[in-house]
Amino acid sequence: MELSKKNGQVQNETGKMKHPPGLYLLFFTEAWERFSYYGMRALLVLYLTTSLISGGLGFDKAEAMSLYGTFTSLVYLTPLIGGYLSDRFLGQRLAITIGGITMAAGQFALFSNQSKGALYLGLFLLIIGNGFFKPNISTLVGQLYPEGDKRKDAAFTIFYMGINLGAFIAPFVCGTLAEQIFAVRQGEQIIHYGFKFGFLAAGIGMVLGQLLFNLLGNKYLGEIGKKPVGRAKSKDDKSSEEANRPLTAQEKRRTAVIFIVTAFVVFFWAGFEQAGSSLTIYTKDFINRDAFGMQLPVSWFQSLNPVFIVLFAPIVGKIWMKLSNRPQGDMNIPTKMALGMVLLGIGFLLMVGACLQRGNAGDNVAVKANILWLVGAYFLHTMGELCLSPVGLSMVSKLAPKKLASLLMGVWLLSSSIANKLAGVLASFMDSLGHIQIFGGIAVVSIVLGLVLLSLNKKLTAMME
Repeated sequence: MELSKKNGQVQNETGKMKHPPGLYLLFFTEAWERFSYYGMRALLVLYLTTSLISGGLGFDKAEAMSLYGTFTSLVYLTPLIGGYLSDRFLGQRLAITIGGITMAAGQFALFSNQSKGALYLGLFLLIIGNGFFKPNISTLVGQLYPEGDKRKDAAFTIFYMGINLGAFIAPFVCGTLAEQIFAVRQGEQIIHYGFKFGFLAAGIGMVLGQLLFNLLGNKYLGEIGKKPVGRAKSKDDKSSEEANRPLTAQEKRRTAVIFIVTAFVVFFWAGFEQAGSSLTIYTKDFINRDAFGMQLPVSWFQSLNPVFIVLFAPIVGKIWMKLSNRPQGDMNIPTKMALGMVLLGIGFLLMVGACLQRGNAGDNVAVKANILWLVGAYFLHTMGELCLSPVGLSMVSKLAPKKLASLLMGVWLLSSSIANKLAGVLASFMDSLGHIQIFGGIAVVSIVLGLVLLSLNKKLTAMME
């Protein structure tokens, strides 16, 4: 099919606009970065709670959950700082490079030594590096498209597939290295885990992603993201007027919407992020993992969410595109996000079902729940995520004033920071409050807040205009 160019965008002979090739470079860069992060995350709680003699660090469960929550909280807090620095001083491309190198160093620190000192150094470098990387690569996706482009929601859904392609592969690779290939067994029992080799694989993945970005960036991204857009360098700078003018009333209303929606999204992620903490421990102790003639490693279950993303994101992206071509247009952003929160709540109701199946077994690990409860919960959580997270990234890129683009992307990611700390606190009470109380409480709060957000739909949509 013959291709032509229009306003810098690829167009086919029928006039249908194609996605720019830079989207796919960012897709694979993000895939490798998420491979690095989720490979490490799949092992972190297990590494913390496994005894020293078995290759872990011997934290008790409550302490490990709290540290996990603090780490994942700070991972999503530093993008606020990284977004500001890139807007004002660095530009997105340089910030991404700084972040990638720093995160690779963090993974190699975890690999280098089985000690609390190496742990804290590695987590610190991962926190700092993510702050530079995360808000800026999402901002670059938005900058590939002109203002008002209908392809943006679909583009962020494709980009989201990259996130989850890496997240899908990572637990299999890093988990297999830690729990299978480099694990020392005595019969069926693991007596020493190879966690360090899982962290090594995560570090190598980060290096590969960064090499891809830097070697191909000029070819497929051109000048996008090279210069900071939030500060004029001189009076003659063409961006001077844009950088120095005050926000308009419309821009203030749109910015307010970002903050309001972010506040709701905190509660979605607080439930969703139980995957790396309470759901991991529950899976290890109380889910029947026997399948295909083997006992499935605990870390593999964290691939359920990303594999569902990879399978269903194209379908959801096509739905958004089809709806956007209707006379009445697409479903609006608050409606999509409200649906996401309700689906998360229903997923936790399935985990309540798993608890009820075990009856009064309590901490008796011999009594297991059916694996389908867990698979169903992850599926519903994934569909909720597809309605909320890529749509939120697209929302910020559409509504944020240009000079505050990366900073407000950092504000969006701030919801995950607060949520991850809250998720860790909730998980630390799992033993004292009980599984059914935690899972049931998250379900009720998610569904109620989803309905509240839906009730604010008209007001928020008007503010976005």
